[in-house]
Amino acid sequence: MDRKVGCLICGRDLVYSKEARDVTCAVCGKTWSTTATCEAGHFVCDRCHSLEALDLIEEFCITTTLEDPLAIACTLMRHPAIRMHGPEHHFLVPASLIAAYCNHLGEPGRKGALLRQARARAGTVQGGFCGTHGACGAAIGTGIFASLITGSTPLKKQEWSLANQMTARSLMMIARHGGPRCCKRDSWLAIRTAVTNLSERFGVALPSEGKVRCEFGDINRECLREACPFNRTTRPDGPPSEEEL
Repeated sequence: MDRKVGCLICGRDLVYSKEARDVTCAVCGKTWSTTATCEAGHFVCDRCHSLEALDLIEEFCITTTLEDPLAIACTLMRHPAIRMHGPEHHFLVPASLIAAYCNHLGEPGRKGALLRQARARAGTVQGGFCGTHGACGAAIGTGIFASLITGSTPLKKQEWSLANQMTARSLMMIARHGGPRCCKRDSWLAIRTAVTNLSERFGVALPSEGKVRCEFGDINRECLREACPFNRTTRPDGPPSEEEL
């Protein structure tokens, strides 16, 4: 898969018009004059094309109005700043959940402060934690999300428990599929588990269709192929439910 061409939002071909027109950037939300959009009408400005991974994640999550955290995560993953594997996923997971959660509750103004805290916390989770510490950073990201929305601290009771339950449940789901690591697979599994847990334990049902079909297998040397629940060939209708997994 080559993300140097095509739309960074949906992957479709770019279309060039003869006359420039004002279009809103799908990442930063600012209006720019351009002759280039994709077939679906998406536009990403030059500045956002060049953003570093963590800046991209934070800025897009502040701007987006999406309420589906999987859709947010998949959109971010298509940007070339988000590598196949890397610690940026430790922030991408809680950021996608925070954006979807706040948008769903009609509280977009909360996103900025929560995202800044999530970014700082995720930055302490080193790359390779999944193999060296027995704790995947994507799962820890769901715990970061839960701790932020509950206001958990080491001295809290219920909030402390809820945050640890979120991480534990995500870790168990990721562990069921074995290694080697795939930051995309593990992030999707973590987010899906967090959505289920959020509904059951917090009473907040985020609109998440969950029909992720992987676009990254061709560039992942460690891909599980047919054994992956998100394989687009063996799972054309999307991954199995959490109960099936």
